[in-house]
Formats: sequence, C-alpha cells, structure tokens
Amino acid sequence: MAVSDHVDINEFMEGVKKRNPGQTEFIQAVQEVAQDIFEFIEDKEEYHQAQILRRIAEPDRVVSFRVCWEDDNHNIRVQRGWRVQNNNAIGPYKGGIRFHSSVNESVLKFLAFEQTFKNSLTGLPMGGGKGGSNFNPKGKSDSEVMRFCQSFMTELYRHIGPDTDVPAGDIGVGGREIGYMFGQYKRITNRWEGVLTGKAIEYGGSQMRPEATGYGAVYFLRNMLSHKDDDIEGKTAVISGAGNVATHAAEMIAKLGGKVVTLSDSGGFIHDPDGIDQEKIDWVKELKNKRRGRISEYADHFTNATFHDGKRPWNVECDLALPCATQNELNEDEAKALVDNGCIAVSEGANMPTTLEGVKVFHDAKIMYGPGKAANAGGVAVSGLEMSQNAERISWNQDRLGDMLTELMEGIHGKCVEYGDQGDGYVDYVKGANIAGFKKVADAMLAFGVV
Repeated sequence: MAVSDHVDINEFMEGVKKRNPGQTEFIQAVQEVAQDIFEFIEDKEEYHQAQILRRIAEPDRVVSFRVCWEDDNHNIRVQRGWRVQNNNAIGPYKGGIRFHSSVNESVLKFLAFEQTFKNSLTGLPMGGGKGGSNFNPKGKSDSEVMRFCQSFMTELYRHIGPDTDVPAGDIGVGGREIGYMFGQYKRITNRWEGVLTGKAIEYGGSQMRPEATGYGAVYFLRNMLSHKDDDIEGKTAVISGAGNVATHAAEMIAKLGGKVVTLSDSGGFIHDPDGIDQEKIDWVKELKNKRRGRISEYADHFTNATFHDGKRPWNVECDLALPCATQNELNEDEAKALVDNGCIAVSEGANMPTTLEGVKVFHDAKIMYGPGKAANAGGVAVSGLEMSQNAERISWNQDRLGDMLTELMEGIHGKCVEYGDQGDGYVDYVKGANIAGFKKVADAMLAFGVV
C-alpha cells in the first residue's frame, strides 16, 4: 500500500486557499478545525493515506440555481439559491436554509463544513449541509415571501428528501418560510414526508424545536460551569441577537437564576441594568416575531434601558457571554474587553460568531469557551428528533424532548472534555469538539473506501 506524503498545516491551508479563492469564511472555518486535527492525526497513517481531512474540506456537491419571483408591484426579481451538501458519511445531509443579503457560496460552504462536525457531535445519524439565498425577507410582504419560497422550493425539491437531505430554518427562515416551502414540496411531489424540520406542530413539527438552540447553548454553558463546580445563578450575562436563539437563551438564563442585561439586532444593542426578565423577553418575542420591529423600541418602552446605535454588547461588564446573532460578530478587541471586564465563560449560540483572533484571546486567557459546533448543537439535535418522529408518524411530548435535549448536551460536553482536557484543570472545548466531531466522520469514511 502506498504511503502518503504528509503535509504540514501551512501546506494544507495553501491548498485550501488555492482551491477556494476569495472564500474567506470557508477558509476561516477550515483553518479553525485543521489546526486541531493535524495534531490529532499526526501519528495516524490511515487518515493521511485516505486524505480524510482534504476530502471533508471538499463538499460532496454545491448546487447553485436561479430563483425568479414576482414582487407586489409586478416586477420580476431574480435571486440566486444554493444547497451545499458537504458530507453524508454518517447520515443524510442536515442543515438549515438561510435567507439574507450576505449569503454567498463561501458563507454556505463554511456553514455546511461546520454543520458536519456539529451533527457528528450530537451522536445522531446526520451528515452536514447548508443552503440559502441572497433574498432578504425583511420588508417583504407575506405574499412576496410566499412567492419566493415557492420558487426556491421548485428548484430545491429535486435535490432533497427524507433519506437524502433534510433542510431546516436559519437566519431569515422561520416558521412562515418553512411552511411555504413545505407546502410547495408537498404540492410538487404529492408526498407528505419529513423533508424539512422546524415545521409547525400542526403539520409534523416537534415540541421544543423553537427553544432548542437557545436552551441548548445555556445547557452547555451550565455544563462548563458545573465542570468547574460553579453555576449560572447570580451571574450577569450579555447576549447578542434578539431572534429565536437569543430570546430563548435569555429565557433559560433567567430561569436558572442569572440576569441577562443585553440583546441586539443589526441596528445596535439595548442595555437593561435591571435585567431582562420573562415579561420583557415575551415583549421582545412579540416585537420581533409579529410586529417585526427593531430592538431600539425596547429602550422606549422600558425604564432605565438604553439603546446603543450601531454597537455590539461586548464592552458591557458581565460574567457570561452568549453571542447568538451571526458569524464574526465578536472580534479580538471585543474578546479582550470581555476578559478584562471579568467574563469567565462564553457559549456560542450562533455559527462561528467569534473571529480566529478572538478565539485566541479566550484560549490564552483560559476562560471557558464553548464553540458553536458544540454549544449550539441543541437545535439540530432536536431537528434530528423531529426526523425520527416524522419517520415513525408519532409526536413526543415536551417533557420527554426536554430530557433528551439535556442528555444530548451533556453528551456533547462529555465528548469535548474527553478530547479537550489539557490536564491542568483547563478544557480546550474547541479542540475537544473538533477532534470528537472529526473522528466519527473520518472513521465512517474509512469504512467506505475511496468514494
């Protein structure tokens, strides 16, 4: 058997950059994983011979297509849609659909790459994928969103299926959008099957799915603190975002005795030193989900709260931080500010919200840092459970699903500790998550041979 030439990480990354010119988000995601994996596979010849990391960093396929739709003024609009199917070694491709003006091939390739490891960590049989469009639903009427979703699914349906690829929601894709897409899939195929997750309860959705990502990020945070004989009670938390993940993370922090003092959106952040309790969280959910308003309105409604236009919340003093908005929203200087202000733990509710430089700050300071592929895996875990319920034509109750989510997040934390414990009381959760996620996928790929 031929023995492969070992390359170092710099040579490997040069190859990634050459094959993916200009795709900065994707290159960043591969770099973050590769720096841990290269050390792990150094003495494991089978992974080198089979070029496993190179193969995982090359999507199985990237599907790009045109999406034409008509707006309310009868203008023909043209967007671009994608589905990136990164790896299905351990199960059908699984990952969200994102509708946002920032969506491009690089962003979706990074998300699909990350999703591969995140899904592996859950222990459920799910591969990694991601999709979306540069369509922005903000400011669009319900009829315009419906026409776009129907056009998008008219192309996407031929690339997905319950045993092939099962998309879910993501930024810009909530219950409304999932409903329109599922309706069009059913209309075209004449089949009712669990091809999308994040559906409403009335047509095959799962209890706990709206809460799962936010709750899961807090459960992972609780596990990190518990590993240090600490807990959330009495601690102050800053959270970014004001959507589904952020509001449910805030809800669970409050339930566990913590005090949330910030939320944000693309316009800026609000700081409420009195704490954002359940009544205020419910108000924000109403604002965002029904009135589709801006978080700045919070400061007009609640005494003592202030709005900080165009800024992010990472300079506010806190014990805990949960970035729950979008990628690269927390940079090196902001990470330093969190550490200097006494933050002891960060749990990511978004995908790659911290830049590589920011991650290094947390690592050097040896604070507890839960990367998104581990900390926000609760959402896709419950999506996997929705797939199981759809396949069996059953529905589990909220208590059972809540227990399963708690156990899943404990299991993910345990895998991170297993591979990330540095032996000096510090757990490198990034390293642990990367290695644990990689090993399961890599071993499955080895079993299949060269495919």
